[in-house]
Amino acid sequence: MNKKFVFVAAFLTYCISLYFSYSFFTSNSSSGSLRIMNQGGTDKVDVTQAVADGEEQIPGKLTEECPLNGLKLTETHKKRWEARRPMGIMIENHLEARPQSGLTSADVVYEFVAEGGITRFLTMFYCKDARYVGPVRSARVYFVEMVRGYGNNPLYVHVGGANHPGKADALGMISKLKWAGYNDLNQFSVPFPIFARDYERLPGVATEHTMYSSTQKLWKYAADKRKLAAEDEDGVKWDEDFETWEFKDGKASSSPTAPKISYDYWEGRADYAVSWNYDAATNTYKRFQNGKPHEDKNNKKQLYAFNVVVASMKESPANDGYDGGHLLYKTLGSGKAVVFQNGEAVEGTWKKPKEEDMIRFFDKSGKEIELVRGLTWVSAIPEGNEVTY
Repeated sequence: MNKKFVFVAAFLTYCISLYFSYSFFTSNSSSGSLRIMNQGGTDKVDVTQAVADGEEQIPGKLTEECPLNGLKLTETHKKRWEARRPMGIMIENHLEARPQSGLTSADVVYEFVAEGGITRFLTMFYCKDARYVGPVRSARVYFVEMVRGYGNNPLYVHVGGANHPGKADALGMISKLKWAGYNDLNQFSVPFPIFARDYERLPGVATEHTMYSSTQKLWKYAADKRKLAAEDEDGVKWDEDFETWEFKDGKASSSPTAPKISYDYWEGRADYAVSWNYDAATNTYKRFQNGKPHEDKNNKKQLYAFNVVVASMKESPANDGYDGGHLLYKTLGSGKAVVFQNGEAVEGTWKKPKEEDMIRFFDKSGKEIELVRGLTWVSAIPEGNEVTY
């Protein structure tokens, strides 16, 4: 047979195969499933059910109180959360990471500067699900310290972390706590497709802004592979020593005394300046960054919170040799705080006496502040920064 003919035939076969492969994946993408690539960027998997956009609507009476934020949900929600344990997921806030996915489904959000004035979120999930969550980024010691308040061996989800020797060594802290390979769900130790890179979710961004997962996948992996559901292998429940915050029903204000909130993290980083506007119709504060509405890509909703807590904490450089400048925050002890709820500001303090304690908030008389049922957002700003309201 003519060698030239064989070569041409092989080339045409390759082109036809390539065309149909491309058609298959792009048609899947347009019909609701997404093209997800593994870390090597070669394999593709259809994860339609796991990453469908939007919050799941579950019918039923709202009678059951979420232990993390007091929100009233259905018996179906409760059956689900009683089978698992709290999970903290690191989500980045770099300009290329916006809009993020899954923030409106979290129970509690903590925001600190990761480095260079760029903030990062620790999103605590327990009572609701996010079918698509990310972009997921790396661990920091002060986020680990926040997660530690959520009972016995809470799940901690991240992609790597600060690991230079010194006080900012997040991976070292995780190892000392004996979380590594157990309740710590570091992407480097969890197989594809529990985590997957989606290069189309936010087109044109750098690779580090493309890692996603889902709460369903992560909780299932923890239960199946780490034997960590509501109880561990020894029958110890995650909440044996857990104490919730105190909650109350919200009461919208027609004449709010704190209708607008604004604060900066670092001077000169306007892209990370935060403001909140009170919405009496929903009794929530709506979040803005650099004057622009901050949205959740899953549902196109503007981020909101029933409680906005601004906690002043001592910030200092770790001086651990990292080029980007790892930071430290004094999360133990106490400091000034302002709790915004129902359109009003309550000035007081935050307290976290021990590493395993939840951070709590108190008014000027020393009484713990009851939080309005629903998503609570805690912003830790450097001491001395002004909060305007």
